[in-house]
Amino acid sequence: ACSPTDLSELLKEGTKESHDRAENTQFVKDFLKGRIKKELFKLATAALYFTYSALEEEIDRNKDNPVFAPLYFPLELHRREALVKDLKYFYGEDWKEKIQCSEATQHYVDRIHHVGQHEPELLVAHAYTRYMGDLSGGQVLKKVAQRALKLPSTEEGIQFYMFDNVSNAQQFKQLYRARMNALDLDRNTKERIVEEANRAFRFNMQVFDELDKIGRSLTEAAQDGGLPVHDGKGDLRKCPYYTDKLGRSGATTAATCIWHKSRSANGAFCVLAGKAGPGCPYHAAVGLAKQPLVQLILAACVAVAAGAAAWYIM
Repeated sequence: ACSPTDLSELLKEGTKESHDRAENTQFVKDFLKGRIKKELFKLATAALYFTYSALEEEIDRNKDNPVFAPLYFPLELHRREALVKDLKYFYGEDWKEKIQCSEATQHYVDRIHHVGQHEPELLVAHAYTRYMGDLSGGQVLKKVAQRALKLPSTEEGIQFYMFDNVSNAQQFKQLYRARMNALDLDRNTKERIVEEANRAFRFNMQVFDELDKIGRSLTEAAQDGGLPVHDGKGDLRKCPYYTDKLGRSGATTAATCIWHKSRSANGAFCVLAGKAGPGCPYHAAVGLAKQPLVQLILAACVAVAAGAAAWYIM
């Protein structure tokens, strides 16, 4: 039984509002609904790698410090090596050269290092916020990611969510909370830990918001025959027609190129800065096909071709 003065209870009650806000960020809501692009998931995995690298570096630094030592469970909890496996799966062996720490993640990392080096008792807040969340809601996200991204059943790409050395997550969480409650901390320190846990939630929400903004600008994967469908925020160089043209001339432009599937003409067309691109053959073809005279000629051609085919078969 826990008392109102136990650290685990203080953290549970003191972070409830932050926890609810984090769960209701657009990124998390979309993730839970299975609306997660693979490229965005890769970026989220990279953000986790930088976060856990900092966290576990500081945990190792303070493993013998009495304000944290009872919570040192490297075999059961540490996530860095699992994240390395995921990054290798998504980016290849040269993954380190392909990822970078985002601005929001860097702020989070800096705070973790500051706490670990100057206020190690507050490291409890960051460990609690991350690991207890990974053992709880993280297990739901694992299933969603595996299904939405069509990841292998061998659990490649989601090693981060796999706690092979925790046989019973519920029992382990109870053990972890009991260890937190046994820490020799005064009331003021406990309140500072709760405050720091809320700060940790804010850092996580800032990373979520950053990912959400990136997600809105990402292009969708190639669809229906390989034509990319963009959201209107790409650039001219994404247009297949202009790629070669710009490559030869070296010219650049800020014009926007959007690819759409055209139901009426079963083709594609290009829109430059919101206007029809006069030099784009795809748009020209679609525009030409809409002319009544051209449609009449095309219909006649189809009739002739059909007659020729019938004659050949007979």
